[in-house]
Amino acid sequence: MYFAALLARTEDGWEASDTELDEVETLADLADLAREATEDDEPVLVCIEQEGAWFGVVRVEGEDDPRIFVSDAAAAARSSYGEILLTDELLGREPDERDDLDLLVDLDGTEDGEPPRNEEDDEGGVGSVPAGPVGDTDLLADFGVEGRVLLSLTPQDALGEIADALGCTDMLEAVR
Repeated sequence: MYFAALLARTEDGWEASDTELDEVETLADLADLAREATEDDEPVLVCIEQEGAWFGVVRVEGEDDPRIFVSDAAAAARSSYGEILLTDELLGREPDERDDLDLLVDLDGTEDGEPPRNEEDDEGGVGSVPAGPVGDTDLLADFGVEGRVLLSLTPQDALGEIADALGCTDMLEAVR
């Protein structure tokens, strides 16, 4: 089960709202959704959690590129919402340069005579996605959630701990 919330900073503090991600297909779509939640360039946090498996936080400020943290990339890669956050840049890999014709010719992802790749790589992740946290561990440092604290949060407690640090626990729980 998934939960997604927008936390937008306003003049009066933080406002929380739950959000549907069914229409969101890309990180750009998610950033646009976040930008719509504020009238100025105040920070907006998009918090996503999959019950007991992983959580992610996307920080959007004005027209700056979104800053992203995902607690477990391999777990998130198995999720359609997680795949939105796991950009090539975040995972430190080159964008796939093959075009659609290449995909039609090579449907199993192997070359002639090459054995199919095992989904589990040597690092314990799925394909080329590492197991464990990825992204900007300091995206909440100015709100009192240091990188080491963010890394120590469990998926069950993360959004509550983040809301506590922001002072908006009651608002987040009201939309949960």
